[in-house]
Amino acid sequence: MRQVTTEAELREIVKEPPQPIWDKDIARIDQHARTIIAHSPFVLLATSAPDGTCDVSPRGDPPGSVLVLDDNTLALANRPGNRRVDSFRNVLHNPHVGLLFLVPGMNETLRVNGSATLVSDAPFFDDLVVKDKRPDLAVVVHVEELYMHCAKAFLRASLWQPDTWPERNSLPSLGRISKDQMGLKGVPAKVLDAGLALDAKTNQY
Repeated sequence: MRQVTTEAELREIVKEPPQPIWDKDIARIDQHARTIIAHSPFVLLATSAPDGTCDVSPRGDPPGSVLVLDDNTLALANRPGNRRVDSFRNVLHNPHVGLLFLVPGMNETLRVNGSATLVSDAPFFDDLVVKDKRPDLAVVVHVEELYMHCAKAFLRASLWQPDTWPERNSLPSLGRISKDQMGLKGVPAKVLDAGLALDAKTNQY
């Protein structure tokens, strides 16, 4: 392998972009960003630990569940999950986060970078209620960078085109994956699948 170890080497391969590419970072939540956030049911939250190890966590909720508190601040509710709290442990030690907002059918994405804090209660928690469930924790993000990402990645992936999707039965189930990866001998994959499906259905909020 021929490694690239300096930014100068990198720029020999990937040339400097035109100035408008840098200028598109507006560092605030304008009306267009508000519209995209309001329509996004899915956001990826990227964090990193003090030692530099990274984590990306998917966050899903009905559209409009991510709150825009003001032009520089937004809030995401915590929902039931595996309780590893990898993202939250990272935020406690390193507040820098990245967010990627997706809207089904839209090939462009909204990228947000900033600093985060964890909040256990606030008046806006009432606005984070979904299915009568009030969250016990939220991530509040102060926006430092905000810009749109072009459609090329999604177009190359044909992400929203169902005719390109694989048949689900051509992929292993989560029960099968868990059984094999964790060495769960004596437990049928279909039993694990049933338990995982029930938890996913009944423990969303």
